[in-house]
This record gives sequence, structure tokens and C-alpha cells, in this order.
Amino acid sequence: MNRISIKLGLLFLAFILLIEVGLFFYLYTGLAATRISEELESLRIRGNSHREVLEKHHDSPTLSHVALMESEAETDVIITDESGKVIGSSSPLVKGARKTVEQWAGHSFKYRGEIIQEYQKEKLYIATASPIKISDENVGTVYMFKNTKDIQEMIARLQHHFYIVGIISVLFSIITVFALSKFITLPLIRMKQATQKLSQGDFSVKLGAHSRDELGQLGTSIQTLSSDLHRLKQERNEFLSSISHELQTPLMYLKGYADVAKRQSNSETEKDKYLTIIQEEAQRLSQLVKDLFQLAQLDQNKFLVQKQNVNLHSYLHTIISHFDLALKEKGVELYLNCPQETEVSIDPERFQQVVINLLDNALKYSNNGTEVSVIVRELPNSVTITFKDQGMGIPSTDLPYVFDKLYRVEKSRSRKSGGYGLGLSIVKEIVEAHGGEITMTSKLGEGTIVSIILRKKDEYADHSFN
Repeated sequence: MNRISIKLGLLFLAFILLIEVGLFFYLYTGLAATRISEELESLRIRGNSHREVLEKHHDSPTLSHVALMESEAETDVIITDESGKVIGSSSPLVKGARKTVEQWAGHSFKYRGEIIQEYQKEKLYIATASPIKISDENVGTVYMFKNTKDIQEMIARLQHHFYIVGIISVLFSIITVFALSKFITLPLIRMKQATQKLSQGDFSVKLGAHSRDELGQLGTSIQTLSSDLHRLKQERNEFLSSISHELQTPLMYLKGYADVAKRQSNSETEKDKYLTIIQEEAQRLSQLVKDLFQLAQLDQNKFLVQKQNVNLHSYLHTIISHFDLALKEKGVELYLNCPQETEVSIDPERFQQVVINLLDNALKYSNNGTEVSVIVRELPNSVTITFKDQGMGIPSTDLPYVFDKLYRVEKSRSRKSGGYGLGLSIVKEIVEAHGGEITMTSKLGEGTIVSIILRKKDEYADHSFN
């Protein structure tokens, strides 16, 4: 049995035993006190009964008859006159009875009868006194005595029964408590084993069906954590593998063309050609490192977004003007449809990366003579910016992953034009840092539509993305 089951079982058992002891003690003392009270009341009533007979017939034959009756009973009687002198008694008398009568001689008792000796373990008897009154004058007293042996035997039997019930109850409680504690802690033990597996890198955690209570919710959370960690591990391995490949390729180019450029037989034209290639690869490598650093900032919540109100029409027009030359070279028409007065709260520098990246992708993958549109629609609580091209499109199987780090649609994007697959990841992080949403739809051969929704109510201004 696991330590948590033992600890929980002992704790439950201690509480249950404490409750049981309290209940048994209360029940035992209550029953004992009730039985003793019944014996005392019965003795008082018996004395009152003799008193009533003697009040009607206060003579020697009646006194003898009462004494004779009690001689055959379990109780004893002593009858005194008004001065306390014994005028009749049963035989034999319990030890100490006469001494008690002498002590109470001359005492005025209540007519309903009084208990003059309560039950005490060290006493041999209990006793009551009932005064005899004729014409409202006290003519004597009936003293009733009963040996405490019967009461002690009754208490002993009661104790015996309670001991048996107590032992059975304790055994049953021990079995029940440890069974229940095992039942309760079993899911916790399984969860502990599952977390140990997770800590060792084993994500094959199966906790089975979960209940709807807190333990079930914890099990579901651990199962979800296992799945998430497994997915993150796979993504990390894929990310590291992709980064290793992406770094290795430009480094190979740099080394290879550097070796070729060092040949003495190369002409100046050839050297310039090789140095140009080396410069381009160095720029690509520098851009890759820059993008990786930016992603690291996003992941570590160190990516600052400092918003300010910007006129969206003039802002987009300025960025689009930088693409005039590239658009003319490819013969692509770019249309901007944005209301003149539309304003948004954005970080101009950060959001410029978003617009440039999306326009650059649209231009790269658009065929000559096609159109690219930037459409802004203003709603009461939001502003939607839509980038639409007539390019080659993206396969539906790849579409869910285009915002993942280092993901590239290999069939439609070559290494030369496709980049490293980090641009859209950065775009998504920047948009979300602005409190916005970005979605993409695409069809092969028809083009791609990217929509950005920015909320007007600014709850994220001038803060770090965390």
C-alpha cells in the first residue's frame, strides 16, 4: 500500500474513532443513567405504594404484612414512627440500612417521596423515603432499600455489549477506511506515475475514463498536458531540425563559394559573381537569425507593442508606394480600397512588418498581369484589413499550418522565393499582440485571402506582449 493511502487511512480512522468513542460514551452514559433513574423511580413508587396502604390501615397486622412482602422481594423496607423508631422491617436487611435510617431520623421528607441514597459504585444500596401522613400529621416514614448488585450487573452487561459493538465497529471502520482511502488515492497514484513518466520524457500516458469531480478534472488536465507536451516536443524537434537545415544550407553556400572565389585562376568577373552570391547568402543568413531572435522575443514575452492612433489610409498608402518598382517589373496591379477617415490604434513600426510581409507574399506568388487588393472595412467595434491576390494558392492540406514556425508549402514554394517559413509566424504573433485576429483562406489556382481584424476598443495599448 502506498504511503498516501496509509496516511489518508490513518487520518480518516483517527477522526472516525474519535467520533465513535464520543458517540459510544454518550450512548453508554445515557443508557446507564436512564436505567439507574428507572430503578430509583421504581423504588420510590414502591415505597409510596406501601405508604398509601399504611395510611389506610396503620396497625400491626398491616405493618407485618408489608414487612413480610418485602422479605420475599429483592427490595428491603424499614418503617419508623414519627420519632424515628423502627416499628417494622423486612429481613434480612441490606448492610448499613439501619444506620441510614438513624441518620435521617426526624427529617421531614416530601410527601411524593425522596431519594436519600443515589447510586454510587462504592455504596451497597440505593434508598428512598416516603412519609406516612394521617390527617396531615406525620406518623412515620417508609424507607425502601435495594441492593446495587443488580444495577452493577446491568452496567457490566451494558459495558460488555458496548465492548463487543465497539470492537466490531473499529474493525469495520479500519477495513472500510483503508478500502475507501485506497479507492480515493488510486487515481492520485496513477496521476503521480503519469507525471513521473512525463518528467522522464515518456508521453504515452493513459489515465482511462475520468469522473466529473475534481480528481477527474485533474486527470483530464494531466492527459491534456501529456498531449500538449508530446506535441510541443515534436514541434521542438521539427523546429530544431528545420533550423539546423536552414542554417546549414547558407553556410555550405558561403564556404563553397568562398573556396571557389579564392582560386587564383578566377577572373575579376568570376570573383565578383562569387562574392555577390556570398553576400546574398550572408544576407539571407542574417535575416534568418533576425527572424529567430524576433520569435524568441515573442515567446519570452519581451515583444513590446506601443500603440498610437494612425490614419489607416495614409499609413497603408505609404507602405504600398514602396512596392511600386516591384509591381511594375512583374506587371501586377495593386488596389487600395480604404475610407479616408479610418483610424486604428497600432504600433506603426511593428504593424508595418505585417503589411510588408503579406504584400511581399502576395507579390511573390502572383502571376504576371494579375491583381492584388488591399480592402479595409470599418465596423462599429472593429476594422478588417483584407489582402487578396490572384496567385497560385495554397493546398487545403497545408492551409492549417501556414502560421506555424518554419512551415513551408514545398510544392508551390521554392527555397529561392519561399523564405524560411518564419514570416507568417511573426505576422500572426504581431497581430495577436495587438489584440487582433488573422485568418487565411485559399484555393489552388485562384489565389489567397488574408484577413486581419483589429478591435477599436483598445485594451492593449502601451504594454508588453505577455
